[in-house]
Amino acid sequence: MNRLLLACFLMFGLSAATAQAENLRVMTFNIRYPNPGDGVDAWPNRKELVASMIRFNGADIVGLQEAFRFQLDELSALLPGYAWYGLCRTDGSKTPNPDNEFSAIFYRQDRLEILDSGTFWLSESPDTPGSKGWDAALPRISSWARFRDKANGQVFYHFNTHFDHMGAQARAESARLIMARIKAITSGEPILLTGDFNCTPTDEPYRILTSETSGLADAMFLSEMPHHGPLSTWSGFQFPGVPGRRIDFIFVNDKVQVLRHAILSDCWSGRFPSDHLPVLAEVHLKNGK
Repeated sequence: MNRLLLACFLMFGLSAATAQAENLRVMTFNIRYPNPGDGVDAWPNRKELVASMIRFNGADIVGLQEAFRFQLDELSALLPGYAWYGLCRTDGSKTPNPDNEFSAIFYRQDRLEILDSGTFWLSESPDTPGSKGWDAALPRISSWARFRDKANGQVFYHFNTHFDHMGAQARAESARLIMARIKAITSGEPILLTGDFNCTPTDEPYRILTSETSGLADAMFLSEMPHHGPLSTWSGFQFPGVPGRRIDFIFVNDKVQVLRHAILSDCWSGRFPSDHLPVLAEVHLKNGK
C-alpha cells in the first residue's frame, strides 16, 4: 500500500511539474524610447534593469513598446536565447532610422517558434507602411505572430501594439481595427493582445476591446490568483509611481486560462527600469481549433 501511495504521489508531482512547465509567462513592457534628455534615466543607465526584469521573471514572450532597433539589439545581447519579430513604424523595415520605434515581440527561441507573422498600421490604410490614422500624432502599428509552443505543440497568436498618445479618435478606431484584424487573421486559436494602449479601463478603447463581441477580456480580472502589485502602470520615473494610470494591458480570449497577474513595481534605489511598469501574466493555453 505504501509503495502504491508513493507511486501515486510521484505521478501527481510529475504531472503538476509538467503542467507548470507548459504554462507561458507573458509580459507587456513599454521600455521608453532612447531620449538623451532623460539624464540619469537615459537608456544606457536602464538597459541592464530592463533585461533583468525580463530575465528574473522568466518571461517566455514579451510585447515591447517604444523599442528602437538598437535597443532591441542591445537587449538581444543582454538576453541570449531570445529572438524578436517586428517592423519599424515609419517605413515597415528592420533597418535603423532616426524615428524607428518597433512594437516588437521578444520571445524565447528554445520554447517558441514563429509560424507566421505580420504588421499592420493603425490607420484608414492599414497595409500602407508609415500611414498615420485619424487624429493620431504619429504612425502607429500592431505587430503579430503565430507561434508554436515547442513544449506541447500548442499554436497561438500574439498581437502587440502601442496606441497613439494624443488622438482620442485614433485610439478608439485603432481598437476597432485591431479587433477586425484579429478576427480576420485567427481561426479559433488562443489569443494574446499586449500593449501600451494609452487609455484607462474607463475609456472607450478599453470598452471596445473588452466588449461582449470582441471575445477578449482583461487578464487581470481573469486571474485565478489575486492580482499582485499596484493598480497603475505609469511611473514617470518617479518613486513610488503615479496612481490610477493603468494603461498597459494583457488581453486574452477564452482559450487562455490566466493563473497569475502582476504589475511589477521593482526599482533600484528608487529608480525604475522605465517610465512604465511591466505587466506579467502566467497563462495556460487551452486546446485551440
